[in-house]
Amino acid sequence: MSSKNNKVLPIVMMFFLFAMISFVTGLSNPMGVIAKQQEGILNWMSQLGNFANFLAYFFMGLPAGLLLKRKGYKFTALTAIGVGILGVGIMLISGYMPYERGDSFTPIFTVYLAGAFISGFSMCMLNTVVNPMLNTLGGGGKKGNQLIQFGGSLNSMAATIVPILGGYLIGDIAQATMKNAVPALLIAIGIFIAAFIVIALVAIPEPHNRAEETGEKKKEKHNAMSFRHFVFGTVAIFLYVGIEVGIPNFINLFLTAPQDVAEGAKGMGIDPGAAGSVVGTYWFLMLIGRLFGGALGAKFSAKSQLTFVSAMGIIFVGLGILLPSSIQVAMPVFKADISFGLQTVPLAVMLFTLCGLCTSIMWGGIFNLAVEGIGKYTEMGSGIFMVMVVGGGVLPLIQGAVADITVSYMASYWVIVAALVFLLWYALAGCKNVNKDIPVE
Repeated sequence: MSSKNNKVLPIVMMFFLFAMISFVTGLSNPMGVIAKQQEGILNWMSQLGNFANFLAYFFMGLPAGLLLKRKGYKFTALTAIGVGILGVGIMLISGYMPYERGDSFTPIFTVYLAGAFISGFSMCMLNTVVNPMLNTLGGGGKKGNQLIQFGGSLNSMAATIVPILGGYLIGDIAQATMKNAVPALLIAIGIFIAAFIVIALVAIPEPHNRAEETGEKKKEKHNAMSFRHFVFGTVAIFLYVGIEVGIPNFINLFLTAPQDVAEGAKGMGIDPGAAGSVVGTYWFLMLIGRLFGGALGAKFSAKSQLTFVSAMGIIFVGLGILLPSSIQVAMPVFKADISFGLQTVPLAVMLFTLCGLCTSIMWGGIFNLAVEGIGKYTEMGSGIFMVMVVGGGVLPLIQGAVADITVSYMASYWVIVAALVFLLWYALAGCKNVNKDIPVE
């Protein structure tokens, strides 16, 4: 069997893990909408589940990198799936806890947050596996970026399903509780169990496994953080994940928030199912963008792609903030029955949704640029990257605080604009490797 054929099944498995990461992480979006409906929960508090999930990356990123280096890809993936089953199981408990309107929501919310935090450990470990594996199987460079983009397409496909499924399960938003999310959590556990069985039976190559090295270990003078372009890349990934998560989360909050509130930011009062279709369309556009990014990855460099999409993102979000909500359009949306329909939304929301095309290829582009030329430091570099994924929890919290302070969901998107400006700078200048004198073999 050729070397090329030997890579097919591992690549498929990495694609599958990409989808799992998105499905479980995406559950925090509809769960946040449910939480927001409970008494005493502010906009920033509705993002705590999302924050707990991404906070785990901060603690697990480096240990995950060490685990990958010492135990290999397969062991790390199986361990991650086991932790994921535990985390989602705890979240499931919160759905079965008795609750009536007027009761304290704190005990249920605490259990859910604990489950989201543990699930985040799993997502971090899986991310640590799939990115360097796909980059390595593709040989780095344009091919490595291309495989990451295709894997990201399945990630986006799963992300498309979650808000639509969540909106369907929420139903009457005024009566929604954590119990509404139980079916989605059961699906997540089923996916984990199936993945564990498949991964356990499949041979996964260990391209960077150095367990065979013998003799006295030399203390390294350098590490991934010795490379300036990698350091800037970690900042870029921190901001990118916050952008990717913050845009759809606040679309959902804005669309489902009532128009006639006495306190807090006003929304559009749209049905959760319809809002979920809009958010699902954002993730669907990420799927489309990643498919195109993968197809064009062999022709256009990660630098060129990141420059283009960062600039477009700034234009889309900037215009969306400045446009009045009274300007509305009939926007094509991806619906739960896998068909397209029209949903009337502010033009600003459609522009925010179009950002899915921009964010689609940012992860692969940033990762590819950041690890280019760091050689043997790639595994630990991947772990450091996972630490910085905590940005997906931090930036939405900041957005929520801005929305509460300014009493405006639209004003919160200036946080996104600032982050996009940094990504544009990184693509234009920050990604240059100025440390080529450091040995990487």
